[in-house]
Amino acid sequence: MDFNDIRIAYFSMEVGVRSDIPTYAGGLGVLAGDALKSAADLEHPMVGITLLYRKGYFRQKITDRGQSEKPQEWNPDDHLKKLPDEVTIKIGNEDVRIGCWLYEVEGVTGAKVPLLFLDTDLDSNNDLARQITDRLYYGDHRHRIAQEMVLGIGGVEMLKKLGCNVEKYHMNEGHSSFLTLALYRDISLEDIRKMCVFTTHTPVDAGHDKFDKDIIMDMVREYIPDNPDVRIFDDHHLNMTHLGLRFSGYVNGVARKHMKVSKSMFPGHEIESISNGIHTHFWAAEPLQKLFDKYIPDWKEDPYSLRSVMNVPDDEMWNAHIEAKQALLDAVKQRTDVQFHPARFTIGFARRFVEYKRPDLIIHDSKRLKKIAEEKGDIQVIFSGKAHPHDKKGSDLIRRIVKASEDFRGKVRIVFLEDYDIETAKLMVSGCDLWLNNPQRPYEASGTSGMKAALNGVPQMSTLDGWWLEGHIEGVTGWSIGLHPLDPEFDKDVGPEDEAEDFYTKLREKVIPMFYGKRKEWIDMMKHCIAINASFFNTHRMMQQYILDAYHK
Repeated sequence: MDFNDIRIAYFSMEVGVRSDIPTYAGGLGVLAGDALKSAADLEHPMVGITLLYRKGYFRQKITDRGQSEKPQEWNPDDHLKKLPDEVTIKIGNEDVRIGCWLYEVEGVTGAKVPLLFLDTDLDSNNDLARQITDRLYYGDHRHRIAQEMVLGIGGVEMLKKLGCNVEKYHMNEGHSSFLTLALYRDISLEDIRKMCVFTTHTPVDAGHDKFDKDIIMDMVREYIPDNPDVRIFDDHHLNMTHLGLRFSGYVNGVARKHMKVSKSMFPGHEIESISNGIHTHFWAAEPLQKLFDKYIPDWKEDPYSLRSVMNVPDDEMWNAHIEAKQALLDAVKQRTDVQFHPARFTIGFARRFVEYKRPDLIIHDSKRLKKIAEEKGDIQVIFSGKAHPHDKKGSDLIRRIVKASEDFRGKVRIVFLEDYDIETAKLMVSGCDLWLNNPQRPYEASGTSGMKAALNGVPQMSTLDGWWLEGHIEGVTGWSIGLHPLDPEFDKDVGPEDEAEDFYTKLREKVIPMFYGKRKEWIDMMKHCIAINASFFNTHRMMQQYILDAYHK
């Protein structure tokens, strides 16, 4: 695609397009990568903008004490093309030069969407400036502000340099909100609002960047508007989400429930809902892809056609799942030297390890879990995920799971796969029999791992939050944990004891008996996961909604 044809610029602090380009930490970045893949499939004139983290996020090592981290070194020359274009922005008193690398995201028709990686590791910069883009989500407030200036302000300048005719700037979270200040130097506030789209992803207040006003005035003063009518600060700090909201004409949450939560968090702003999705071609395991190619030949171009999966013969559906499951269990054996059996019921849990996601709910009552396995059938559990290096509670959760993997033997076996990445995720969402997700309500904005599992015919069991409020049909696409939205107590805080009780009861009475004793019903559920959820919760539908509701409104 010619840069002159670009109309939409998609800014994201992290983007995950493949495992060996480690410029992502979790769901936010993987969603961005999936969005760009669908934009390429749909031949939409879009460009992605992120930063080039030469040391990645981090490489995880699991020991008896839990998680340790080291830089995730990689060579951009292996996958990206260095462009000759450079721009300069002012950070405090320093001129910082910004270079650019290109990765082309290719769609099913051969159309390509450019993904730009901004880079400050240039000979023309001093040592401090060269380190701005070295690692993702690492460093103090000044380092983060510098990164977000490079992304937002540097991104706008680079798009101008490349000759892009941008009509809409899409901010994927508040990290890129400084782009609005770059635009304000040449464009009126009214026109900026017509050009800016803002997507908020987190209902957790701590997830929204806030910076002290004095630091902002020291580092960003070159771009702070002189107009007193343009509100930038909240008292003595700058909230990056508020900045993006104030300058955007279209704002959305990433699930219907999240839209409601966001409206309560940000009163006075009109907030819409566009539910997240996943890129079906990328996340379908190879055995499932072959099955879809055989019976639903246009599924890559039209994921909605996956509703026809109900016509696939049961034995072929089951055999495809077993093939994907064996690939996962082979990886478990290779990476941990633990041998899991393909005939045994296998539960998967993989995502960021953070307190509200409660990865340890399944072992809340270890004796109860062991008794269920003894009475109803063997249970295998596979965990994976990273905790932020500064999140002690997240690291403690990993330590607890690792200890549990050593304590459980016999009927219940647990394993933890270290160094979670996209390839591990692809194995897990397709190879497990049940996907477990039990966030504390209402802190899950959307969640997408369950969508990836559904695409591969893996039902989910989860608390009713995020996307699962829209994708859940009890006993058809999976099972709920805890209260239903129609329950008058639904919006009240519920302790883990009550939800653990519901989880264990359903596991014992419904889930495991169906898996081991009612194969036909289980396969029907697998098909319903694909037909109902995968046909809707995909980034083709998501991007089409953005195109209609946000970009061309």
